[in-house]
Amino acid sequence: MTKIKAAKVIVTCPGRNFITLKIETDDGVTGLGDATLNGRELSVASYLSDHVIPCLIGRDAHAIEDTWQYLYRGAYWRRGPVTMSAIAAVDTALWDIKAKIAKLPLYQLLGGASRTGVMVYGHANGNTIEETLAEAEKYKALGYRAIRLQSGVPGLASTYGVSKDKLFYEPADASLPTENLWSTSKYMRSVPRLFEAARTRLGEDVHLLHDVHHRLTPIEAARLGKDLEPFRLFWLEDAVPAENQEAFRLIRRHTTTPLAVGEVFNTIFDAKTLIEEQLIDYIRMTVVHSGGITHLKRIASLADLYHVKTGSHGATDLSPVCMAAALHFDISVPNFGIQEYMRHTAETDAVFPHAYSFKDGYLHPGEAPGLGVEIDEALAAKHPYKRAYLPVNRLEDGTMTNW
Repeated sequence: MTKIKAAKVIVTCPGRNFITLKIETDDGVTGLGDATLNGRELSVASYLSDHVIPCLIGRDAHAIEDTWQYLYRGAYWRRGPVTMSAIAAVDTALWDIKAKIAKLPLYQLLGGASRTGVMVYGHANGNTIEETLAEAEKYKALGYRAIRLQSGVPGLASTYGVSKDKLFYEPADASLPTENLWSTSKYMRSVPRLFEAARTRLGEDVHLLHDVHHRLTPIEAARLGKDLEPFRLFWLEDAVPAENQEAFRLIRRHTTTPLAVGEVFNTIFDAKTLIEEQLIDYIRMTVVHSGGITHLKRIASLADLYHVKTGSHGATDLSPVCMAAALHFDISVPNFGIQEYMRHTAETDAVFPHAYSFKDGYLHPGEAPGLGVEIDEALAAKHPYKRAYLPVNRLEDGTMTNW
């Protein structure tokens, strides 16, 4: 039996905060797991250090499923983003170890490749429609086959999803939450204009996506989906807050625009109704916030029964460790749809050297054993934690919005 000998949490901020779990076996094999929870990072670090790691020492490193059940059921207080991010870090690190011992890239242990590459989408954003489309053309020139479009809303000083940075967009922007003003009516007028211009400028062959960031009511989302139908979106993402899964029934009745949701979900139960009633087309749950590869495979298997494809979240708050895990998952599951790819900065990539690569609109996890990602601990130590929060939104009359 290969036993877990030690584990530690590494906190680093090479441009933004990351929490990484490193597990070591008695044979000296190490594995990494991402535990980053944007804006609440230290809560997961504490959960791991104070509550999880003491329970891991001496356990069989190969017993991944048993360890997952042990951590999920044994906590009594199940689910939630902190618990599930901690479990995900352990699960991912153990898969990394298992694949390294087998001397195989992880996807080979997940059933092998179901495709030659993982189609990804990039983020094109600007303060105006013209700026957004200019950025989209840059992505198209880089070989991207799918592009998410987000534009500033006329009459609003700032819009979440639109940043000054390009390629390396970071939504956590201040040590205390920034407050933005929001107007649904102004937004609803601007988005169809964006996509009408995009189809004219970018053509029919590129996939176009849009993120609502949970800001609408179901009937507003239904109207937006209907207005966007002529422009054939790949998906309309996070149209409404999804705590009430049944809200998507109303949206589905009114539009054929494909729907995607799930980046803030933690377990299969958050998506069960949406999947079983085919109320969505893409489930966007990700490795780090959904309990790891073990649980995400379970979710993908359920989704496959109902013609729902995967479309995992892949923002910069997920470290290269999580991106690699997502790619091994993506290339192996039969119902893969697309993978979000927000590129990390050079300083992040230096802390997390990795084997995955981009070409012609696709990512590939590489052939290195395990995840194919390591961490430079000496370099990581040079980037201490910095508190950072996501912004919040208020309506123009001061009311807090749903998101």
